[in-house]
Formats: sequence, C-alpha cells, structure tokens
Amino acid sequence: MYLKMTYITILCLLCLNFAIAQTQILDSDTSYPVSYATISFGDGQGLFADDDGVFIFTKKLYSDVDTLYISALGYKDVSIATNQLPKTIPMQMQADKLDEVIVNVIVDRKFKEETLKPYLDDDYYKCWLPTIESEIAVFFDNNDEQLKKITSVIFPITLESRDWKKRKRANADKRKFSTLFKVKFYKNDNGYPGDVMTYTNIVFRATEKNGDTFELDVTEHDLFFPDDGFFVSLQVLGYTDDNGKLLPNKKYKEIKSKNGVVKIPTNFRPLLPFTNEIDAHKTYIRRVFINGNEWVQFKQGNGIESSLLRSNLKNYGVGLNFNRYKDD
Repeated sequence: MYLKMTYITILCLLCLNFAIAQTQILDSDTSYPVSYATISFGDGQGLFADDDGVFIFTKKLYSDVDTLYISALGYKDVSIATNQLPKTIPMQMQADKLDEVIVNVIVDRKFKEETLKPYLDDDYYKCWLPTIESEIAVFFDNNDEQLKKITSVIFPITLESRDWKKRKRANADKRKFSTLFKVKFYKNDNGYPGDVMTYTNIVFRATEKNGDTFELDVTEHDLFFPDDGFFVSLQVLGYTDDNGKLLPNKKYKEIKSKNGVVKIPTNFRPLLPFTNEIDAHKTYIRRVFINGNEWVQFKQGNGIESSLLRSNLKNYGVGLNFNRYKDD
C-alpha cells in the first residue's frame, strides 16, 4: 500500500512539473533576466514575465495558441513557436533606441515644488475595472517654457469594503489585494502617446493599505517635461504574493454560451476612479496584447463601449508632483 501511494505521489509530481513548465527570458549579451516582458498570443490574449523574466505557458490552458510574440522595453521583438518552447529565450537589445533617451540633465538651481491634485472617488460605478489586456494613458500639458522635473505621480485608487453598506466609512473592512502595476512615460506624438521617455522598468505594488491613492516616487529617473507635454500610463501586471512576487494570474474567465465558450478578461483590484471634472479628453486606452495596436482617445464616437462614457466620466484623474526651476 505504501509503495502504491509513493508511486502515485511521484506520478502526480511529474505531471504537475510538466504542466507548469517555466520559461525564462534573458538578455542575449549579459544573460540577465528581462523583467516584465510582454508575451502576446496574437489574438488579443497574453501574459507577463515576472521580475526574473520567468513566465508559465502550457498547451493545456492555451491549446489553440501556436506562436508567442515577446516584447520588452529596449529589446527587439521575438516570435517563437509553442511546440518547441525552450527553457530560455534570448532577446537582443536595441542600442539605437536606448541611446535616444540617455540624457543627463544636471540642475543646480532653486526650484518651487508644485502639485497637480488627483481626482478621487469611492463609487464602484464610477470606476474603470482594470484588466491586464488594457493600458491607460493620461496626458499632461506643458504650458510654459520653464524647466520642470517630475518627482512623483499620484494614482487614485478605489477600495472596496467587504460590507458594501460600509464602503464609504474610513474604518470599513477593506477587501485585501496585492497588485503589481507597470508605469510608462511617453512623449507627445501629435496628440497621442509616442516614444517612451525612459526604457527603465518602473513598477509598483498597491495594496488596500495604501488608502485612496498611491504616490510613486520617480525622482531618480530624471524625467523632465517635454516642450509639448507628455503621457503617464498605467498597466496591470497581475496579483502578487505577500513578498510582491508576480503570480501566474488567470487572464480571463470562460463562460459557456449558446455560441460556445466566451472568454471575458479578468478584472483586478484596485479599481480606478474616473471623473467628469476635467473638461478636456486627456485619457487614452489601448490593448497591449495586440501587436501594433493604436491608442484611442477615451471619448464617445471612438467606438468604445463604456458605461463611464455614458455618464460623462471621461478621464482618469492622475495627480502629479514636480519641481519648477527658476530661471538663472
């Protein structure tokens, strides 16, 4: 009986190991991990590598996928067949693009600290439900020629209570979450997000303990206002463990219908409150798992089906802290 149980245990472990085979993405020159790379399936699905460049892909979960498309900041895109998926995938750096953003600006003069306040709301029905297939970008104008350095970005978030009736109370029992986000800064390209302002991976982990906002310090990245403004984007990578390690998250729910199985993107906490207090349309969205997908301004008439737009909630009200330097 003991031998039989041991055999069954070993067999189960072997099957489990096969089912969750891992692949690691590495820099072809240094063999360092390529953190948080995007792995697209070509039909709008995908997942992300973790900070060690590791991701899990199984034919059991994605039986209809034959090719993976891998992209990462500062690297050349890679496509690879799933029937010969190796344990490691090398990626080559794009040195020409990296050189474009390596600009050292030394500022040694007085400055004034200024803040653009975020727009907060705790109403569930006024919130964007984050999915990892979407990236949200918010535009910031540059209204004068003074030198300005971005010091932190303030992302408004909405916390959900376990008891819906108590959701507005400060001491309400909030539903726990630990979610990893990726942040990007884009130059303005004729009113749309263009080239990135830094190829450094910028991520943060938000939990229910952060309150109504998460303030991300970006001082070390030396990000200055471009003449024609810039965009800040937010993208959900998925839930994490207690140590902040990205977990293998299920990216969609399968719901049976008369026409077969329908895949619906999974929503991740925290929710992102939208506002109607900003007149201009400063928010843009795109689907990250579609190669070459274009940004779309979040407004009615652009083919976007959203209850937020029907309620005139057209902007994600991100806040900003920056240093305004005085002229010499």
